[in-house]
Amino acid sequence: MAIVVIGGHSRSVGKTSVVAGLIAALREREWTAIKLTQYGHGICSRDGQPCDCAVEDQEHSYAFTEEAERSGETDTSRFLLAGARRALWVRTRQGNLAEAMPRLRRELARSENAILESNSVIRFIRPDLYLVVLDPANPDFKPSARAFLDRADAAILDGPPAGALEMAPLWQGVSLQPIAGRPVFRVRPPQYVTPEIVAFVRERLQATPTGETQRHREGFGI
Repeated sequence: MAIVVIGGHSRSVGKTSVVAGLIAALREREWTAIKLTQYGHGICSRDGQPCDCAVEDQEHSYAFTEEAERSGETDTSRFLLAGARRALWVRTRQGNLAEAMPRLRRELARSENAILESNSVIRFIRPDLYLVVLDPANPDFKPSARAFLDRADAAILDGPPAGALEMAPLWQGVSLQPIAGRPVFRVRPPQYVTPEIVAFVRERLQATPTGETQRHREGFGI
């Protein structure tokens, strides 16, 4: 079993496209694809709509939905369309991901291989590979992306050549030093996954120690 996490510094930087591209390129992995979304105050995890749920109402603190459509109209349906075996959408209140982790660990434990779209999940699991998507045209840099930048095994960069990471910071107040010296793959949308990225991911997963599966299972408590 291998676990891959795809993060990004903001919304709409291509994370979903990277997940779908890797699923399509590595279909033999029989992926369970999981998208995690954290909602702000006043938004219900059940349906993503405004609500007056009490903070202590645990029923609404997180929700899981398994995708059935292959229309490509939602992110999780794009995962199925790309070839994922299963696709799940996990929603939680902002900062409440810990409450969803027991269920999430059970889902991971029953998967052949899993690929997750998230930054914050890095706080709770140690994936075999963590890739971060960076788009210099987007000035936002989420705290979760900044917090776990040093955990990234490689970066996928939209825009300037890889050498630009060694130049002045692309985001004010954000240092890219945590990923200095790590592989940086340049992409040009709409192609977010290149043959070089696929080769890198395949090589890293093939190099996963045989004891890795047992380590994950022990971490899931099964």
